[in-house]
Amino acid sequence: MEYRSLGRTGVQVSCACLGTMTFGWDPDDWGSEEPESVQIAHGAIDLGINFFDTADVYARGVTETIVGKALKGKREGIVLATKCHGKMSDEDPNAWGNTRRHIIEACDASLKRLQTDYIDLYQIHRPQPSVPIDETLRAMDDLVRSGKIRYAGCSTYAGWQAAEAHYVAKMLGVTGFVSEQPPYSLLERRVERELLPFCRTYDWAVIPWSPLAGGQLSGKYLDSKPKGSRYAKSDPRNMISAKSTAVVKKLKKIADSAGLSLTQMSLAWVAGQPGITAPIIGAKSLEQLNESAEACEIKLDKKTLERIDRAVEPESHTINYYTANFGPNERPNV
Repeated sequence: MEYRSLGRTGVQVSCACLGTMTFGWDPDDWGSEEPESVQIAHGAIDLGINFFDTADVYARGVTETIVGKALKGKREGIVLATKCHGKMSDEDPNAWGNTRRHIIEACDASLKRLQTDYIDLYQIHRPQPSVPIDETLRAMDDLVRSGKIRYAGCSTYAGWQAAEAHYVAKMLGVTGFVSEQPPYSLLERRVERELLPFCRTYDWAVIPWSPLAGGQLSGKYLDSKPKGSRYAKSDPRNMISAKSTAVVKKLKKIADSAGLSLTQMSLAWVAGQPGITAPIIGAKSLEQLNESAEACEIKLDKKTLERIDRAVEPESHTINYYTANFGPNERPNV
């Protein structure tokens, strides 16, 4: 397994990061139950994957609990990342967001579920412009100083929000973010315009989520929506459309010409982009895990890369994953 530096930290992580969002969900609803989830986690470790990503909001704590069980006796050597921000209670209006109150409480709860004394990378899952960034950063700094987390990161921030966080941390003299986790795939390339150049300039780690665009770039939705797949029962945001299917078909032809599966080419493309640390890969079987992990180490040739750029233009998007609260967007009266 190839290892890369986690941004400017110097910590070495595998070029494939195991995503655990499916852990603890009904297999008929695109998930995997506890025994299968533990098996996949152990299989990832056997492959040399030392980077695991989860979040408290995944199954409202169930996923973190499974990850904690899977890593029992195996925690040493694992770079463990989790996230906070998501709504953890329907009754408590403060059980979500980027406030000091919630961040501290959420971290303590995650530590218990994960059965660990510290979290390697603690990430803010989404931006919240209504909460001043200095409050969020000071809370993360307190967690670092207390030894509960090693590093802080963020996920799905706009370029300006990442830049604000970077410079406010410097101004305050507190721990800043060392990583960003954006949606990035051949069907969602908008982060190439501002966010990725920022991360490369300031040496932030980049950990792309959904590099297969919810499974579309595996090709499994070309003919139907197979049972147990992510969009089999529901696709409220119309991610699978005639437009996306047409693009996926073009990309499959390119993959076929390169002697690769569509999954292999799609993951290799993300993993090989400048400044990318490790795509987050998910799996429901050891076979899927092996294919995805190996794909992250494949180097695409120049001809294939050029054909890909002609099929999906840089900075373009076919699906709408890069969506969060990026701040006020009021149009002036004209």
